[in-house]
Amino acid sequence: MLSSKRILLIIGGGIAAYKSLDLIRRLRERGAAVTPVLTRAAEEFVTPLSVSALAGEKVYRDLFDLTDEAEMGHIQLSRAADLIVVAPATADLMGKMAGGLANDLASTLLMATDTPVLCAPAMNVRMWNHPATRRNHAQLADDGVRFVGPNEGDMACGEYGPGRMSEPLEIVAAIETQVSDGPLTGRRILVTSGPTHEPIDPVRYIANRSSGAQGTAVARALSGLGADVTFITGPADVPPPDGVDVVRVETAQQMSDAVDAALPVDAGVFAAAVADWRVSSASDKKLKKSRDGVPALEFAENPDILKRVAHLENGRPALVVGFAAETDNVIEHAKAKRARKGCDWIVANDVSPATGIMGGSENAVVLISDDGAEEWPRMGKDQVAGRLAEKIANALTGQNP
Repeated sequence: MLSSKRILLIIGGGIAAYKSLDLIRRLRERGAAVTPVLTRAAEEFVTPLSVSALAGEKVYRDLFDLTDEAEMGHIQLSRAADLIVVAPATADLMGKMAGGLANDLASTLLMATDTPVLCAPAMNVRMWNHPATRRNHAQLADDGVRFVGPNEGDMACGEYGPGRMSEPLEIVAAIETQVSDGPLTGRRILVTSGPTHEPIDPVRYIANRSSGAQGTAVARALSGLGADVTFITGPADVPPPDGVDVVRVETAQQMSDAVDAALPVDAGVFAAAVADWRVSSASDKKLKKSRDGVPALEFAENPDILKRVAHLENGRPALVVGFAAETDNVIEHAKAKRARKGCDWIVANDVSPATGIMGGSENAVVLISDDGAEEWPRMGKDQVAGRLAEKIANALTGQNP
């Protein structure tokens, strides 16, 4: 997929810069040409010689290098690639990009280009969570910059949390998605997945039985067709797919807020098993047994994300797809849900214990639409996702299924 593609790789100054060496190797294995640019800070972590040796190309470093400007000026350099990748994208680089600064070669290239940009952030967890970084991230996303990661994990500084740069193969997958020519290229699609956890107290919660496997498979299939996927996931059992923008949430309200932040999109696929209710006043301390008996819990309704998005007057996705997990009268209940929610399609399945579908590797679904009920045979969840993704692509592009 990357054969003959040209990648301009900007390496920022962080400990994660060492991963850029493996990233270069992985890209070249897949046929891509990599032109590397090092910031001054990056040279503290990787050497120009090692980067050049792996890339098989000259390393660009200095904005005011007269030789480089004579051979290939920074304007031409910034536009000669199919994709610009910033990895690691440090807090400093993201701040420069968001603020429109251009005081070194890397930031000038990013300002002078009309080529798509993909960032792989890497920084300390507190830097990632700092309000300034969150603002910069949001601004860059609004400007059309794409992101892969960051992941959660151990930091070189000894802390743990979000801010760890995505692994090279994850970045490669995101690059392949960005330069693909699939039918959904240029389309933005939102996918929700997994359960939500509604706290009772600090150690107990209400949840639905959902592994997140089907939603993850759908996001992966859509990304494979070239879509720019925002993947909003509750605490699922399966890891999120590579090459998508992952937003992790816990509660239904957090998922609702994340959906709002992701809009507008061309299509929304709501595969998450969102809890219908939450405890209206969750305790901030662990509830204890007492002689007074079982504590009384008062419940409140959670936001109906699918219904709200389907009824938006401004910014409603062109296609809204809901999921219905039923234990009886699957088609009848799914049709009623589609009418009640106002969505375009419902993907319904029978999750009664005898089917083994809930938490399993297979699914058997019925697609409810204006055309009626289309029953699909039982198949792997990846196959279900692929078939659904193709139908979504046909619907968005106006092709006959």
